[in-house]
Amino acid sequence: MTMVRQTKQRAAVIEVLRTARSHPDAAWIHAQVRGQLPSVSLGTVYRTLDALVRDGVVVTLERAGQATRYDYKHEGDAHHHAVCRGCGAIFDVDAAVVPTLPASAFPTGFQVTDVRLEFMGVCPGCQAQAAEAARD
Repeated sequence: MTMVRQTKQRAAVIEVLRTARSHPDAAWIHAQVRGQLPSVSLGTVYRTLDALVRDGVVVTLERAGQATRYDYKHEGDAHHHAVCRGCGAIFDVDAAVVPTLPASAFPTGFQVTDVRLEFMGVCPGCQAQAAEAARD
């Protein structure tokens, strides 16, 4: 992890991400930060997010054709993600409930340093909408 200068913009971005109840994109983060720092630019938010990703404080969630979403890595909160194919909602999945793979599953000498697992599916809301549409 590199040591970066703690600016008020960086602190504001971290606070927005730390308290977000979702996995926001840069535009949403920018709008929230502007509530505290009206002159902050979207470019500053993007540069700050890039630095936080490089430092391992934030992870990205990327989908083709969609804006990159960001997830703050809370200490002691190891989790994966479930993504709805219908609405795009992202849900946290506790890593403790996901079985680990034995070392024999990897090439000899391979050292796992990080795990990012995503489950794709359909959320209950989208399932209900599909069922309603099928009845019509």
